[in-house]
Amino acid sequence: MRKIFFLLIAVLVIQLHLHAQGYQLTVRLKNYNSGKLFLGNYMGKNTYLTDSADVNASGEAVLKGKQPLLPGIYLIVLPGKQRYIETLIDKQQVFAVSIDTADLIGKTAYKNSADNDLFLEYNKFLASQESLSSGIMEQLKAARTAEDSAKVQPLQRELGKKVQDYRNDFIAKHPSTILATIFRAMKEPEVPKQPVGEDSTFAYRYFKAHYWDDVDLSSARLVRTPILEGKLKKYFTQLVVNYPDSINTDCDALIARTRKDKEVFKYVLWWLTYNYESSPYMGMDAVFVHLVEKYYVPGEAYWLTDEQLNKIVSRAYALAPNLIGQQAAPLELKDTASKPVSLYKTQAKYTVLVFWDPTCGHCKTEIPRLDSAYKASWKSKGVAMIGVKTEGTHEQWLAFIKENKLSGWVHAWDPASTSNYRRLYDVYSTPVIYLLDEKKKIVAKRLAVEQLQDFLEHAETKKTASKVQK
Repeated sequence: MRKIFFLLIAVLVIQLHLHAQGYQLTVRLKNYNSGKLFLGNYMGKNTYLTDSADVNASGEAVLKGKQPLLPGIYLIVLPGKQRYIETLIDKQQVFAVSIDTADLIGKTAYKNSADNDLFLEYNKFLASQESLSSGIMEQLKAARTAEDSAKVQPLQRELGKKVQDYRNDFIAKHPSTILATIFRAMKEPEVPKQPVGEDSTFAYRYFKAHYWDDVDLSSARLVRTPILEGKLKKYFTQLVVNYPDSINTDCDALIARTRKDKEVFKYVLWWLTYNYESSPYMGMDAVFVHLVEKYYVPGEAYWLTDEQLNKIVSRAYALAPNLIGQQAAPLELKDTASKPVSLYKTQAKYTVLVFWDPTCGHCKTEIPRLDSAYKASWKSKGVAMIGVKTEGTHEQWLAFIKENKLSGWVHAWDPASTSNYRRLYDVYSTPVIYLLDEKKKIVAKRLAVEQLQDFLEHAETKKTASKVQK
């Protein structure tokens, strides 16, 4: 199935040219006198190559560029690409670092980088807690019962409190640093005691309402870290109601909070677009279409070329006519004897509309399975089957129907190519399956046979329950 994931990823990592001094990182490596040093940056959970430099005979490599780096957490990757250290980039972008591979934390030293001096102290603190952390992990691995696991919880709380106390103290002492920005973003809202008169949803509503309070969306400091993506993922998978209209509202509200910084706006809009265009859940393409229509069509995706923008907009326009809840587009076709066939004249409680190809390997498996389910169960539920030939010759089509005894179906095709079904139903691979209700509204699409069976059973149960309540 064709997607635009790779296009979206590619345009995200294009560097924005800024007019400023540039950067220069001088790296001195102990026990190295050759090889190539790499500088990478986070973009969500993924990392990308930013720069590279050769290590000279003295073990020194200089990473430099005329344009400044965007702030964030970067990785200095040692020759061989097996080991690395994380380093902070913010306003001060000319500094030196000495790295001893015998101890990447204890023996690393920075010069002219206060941010990284503080970051190094934090990493040393974490290393000092390693014995407690390792002990917890060993006990969890050895746990055999819930009681065993419960015994470890006090130790986990103790470690968590130590780390959080360190971060809180750091924020108080160094509030304007990039590390403080990261620490604040890692915090989660503390839900107060439920007030009298509030219902059981109070904790959820409070947590969601205050989720972004400590996340600085007014500067680009969090874009090149794993933190922002983690916050986005949790918010939209655990806190936002998984329904397109609700998601659209929350997307718009969050995007509005990013308007003060173009890099944050760019990343959040990209992440939401990519996440919902590539969602495995049915119906989420409606969110993708909403984002494209509201932000891409008016030209707010400033980082895209005209060609890239056209591809994304074209994809959204291909999906717009066949979203869940939309009225299915009319289809006027011909049957096997070239007599007129109309989608809207085919009356049924439900209609399974299948676009298929008698020469397609997947269709050769799925179409007989659909027919078996239809004859075994769906027909008695008032389901009509309409199959539309997309490829293959007329003879191949008829032979497949006869060989597989696909009786009871409405078999149709578009010999004159007048229905425009490929665009209206986004048919770019086969088989493509839609489930329509009595009024030909799209209620499901792109389902496998088992999913379609479950969906129909659920719909029938829901209707029966509704009648009983009345």
